Amino acid sequence: MIDAIAWKFQTGSQWVHLPEKYGNWRGVYNRLRMWAVDGTWKRVLTALMARADADEDLTWAVSVDSTIVRAHQHAAGARKKGPRPASRTTMPSDGPAED
Repeated sequence: MIDAIAWKFQTGSQWVHLPEKYGNWRGVYNRLRMWAVDGTWKRVLTALMARADADEDLTWAVSVDSTIVRAHQHAAGARKKGPRPASRTTMPSDGPAED
């Protein structure tokens, strides 16, 4: 089960393309969801981190490469197509519009 879940996330493939050797993809997906909802994954991660910390084997190294981390296209904030047009002043009408 763990290998099937790991395969899915390592490849980025869709669940329906899970190799047959791992069983029915719906069963694997449902098990993953159940474990997420009942807190199993949180407990596993906590236990693994505690063991690694006790063995003084826990290091946090983060590498960020701009080739894979990009700002959203709207993050720059500046307009790309020239200045923003001035808003037109609206004047109240003298009465209801005529049909």
